[in-house]
Amino acid sequence: MINRIENWIDETNREYQSQRYSCSTFEASFSGFYPPHFLRGSYFVVVEDIPKPNFPELRQMGLGDFIDMPVNGITYKNTYYVVPKQASTLRLHFHELVHVVQWSILGAEGFISRYINEIQSFGYNSAPLEKMAYFLDDHYHSGGSPLDVPSYVESKM
Repeated sequence: MINRIENWIDETNREYQSQRYSCSTFEASFSGFYPPHFLRGSYFVVVEDIPKPNFPELRQMGLGDFIDMPVNGITYKNTYYVVPKQASTLRLHFHELVHVVQWSILGAEGFISRYINEIQSFGYNSAPLEKMAYFLDDHYHSGGSPLDVPSYVESKM
């Protein structure tokens, strides 16, 4: 199942590759939080409908609520997808970039396995990977002092 999801992710990222934007556009806004080289290697795509793998096996695993849940963004490897009405919301970009860091640390198989396990065990709102992203986007949004997000995330994994 993990390989099937990763293949779907790779196919999705390829499909939207020509529509993606570099996160280097956020260098000034996220200075002190994300290194410029990290932002240059991260991308976002603005889409009307957030792509999610809708495999029957995932629903059988109890992930139907997550698949059906409306979201403003979702991250697959170094690329994340946002809806048009939220495309200019820095907080959302900050949050999704936390997930890009998590993907880079855990790798595809590790992230997918852990994310599924956390959603099954804790639910979306209490999943540790999500709680970390919400904590950090709240810190940024509330004007918290800069911190190196990739180093912070790595220290908490």
